[in-house]
Amino acid sequence: MRMIISPAKQMRVDTDTLMCADLPVLLDKAERLKDCLNSLSYEEQKKLWVCNDKIAAQNRERIAGMDLTHNLTPAILAYDGIQYTYMAPSVFEDKYFEYVQEHLRILSGFYGVLRPMDGVTPYRLEMQTKLGIDGCRNLYDFWNDSLYREVLPEDRVIINLASKEYSKCIERYLQPQDRYITIVFGELSGDKVVTKGVYAKMARGEMVRFAAEIGAEHPEQLKAFDRGYRFDESRSTDTEYVFIRNSKSNSLSFAGDIN
Repeated sequence: MRMIISPAKQMRVDTDTLMCADLPVLLDKAERLKDCLNSLSYEEQKKLWVCNDKIAAQNRERIAGMDLTHNLTPAILAYDGIQYTYMAPSVFEDKYFEYVQEHLRILSGFYGVLRPMDGVTPYRLEMQTKLGIDGCRNLYDFWNDSLYREVLPEDRVIINLASKEYSKCIERYLQPQDRYITIVFGELSGDKVVTKGVYAKMARGEMVRFAAEIGAEHPEQLKAFDRGYRFDESRSTDTEYVFIRNSKSNSLSFAGDIN
């Protein structure tokens, strides 16, 4: 079983807390993307990144001096977003790192696929960015099926905790023998299940941590997740596990333990 998650826009540098275990497996393609971005003018970069002048200038400087093999941060510590805050890798036990290294993959527009302990450097490149490169119209075409092939575990079971922007990189290449389960975190609005972005991101991070804590090896074990949400068997299927947010829950259980 392997879980897939999205990256975060914000990134941090931390070369002291943990040593990186390896370099990203698709680093050659990341180098090609770096060269392509460096070939663009400032205005072209800014348009691509859809950002203000301050962010554009920062990322132009990053790309110009980018070294993909030195002074790197483990990917699981590098991303600074809600999902990663609630995953809380900074307080992982050693066995949790071992678990996620085997069972978790981070999808990335720049690196393609990352193991949690792969070394990365800050970048700005979302998967849906319309960057034409090497005869490809966009990053989905550029990465092709390489992400799917790297993510697929031996038992062919994939747990989707990623946003649609990233999960589509995998879904378009699924084979009949694959078992692909999307986790839905929502709340009831009448008879409909409505997903609210912030809470869903919190829950995705919590789900990864929960899986690491119990050492989950099979999808059915994830149904026991009860941190602000509970599994709803009546609304779930073999390909979609639905978790409904507790009506009295304003935040997930781990939130109070982070600070």
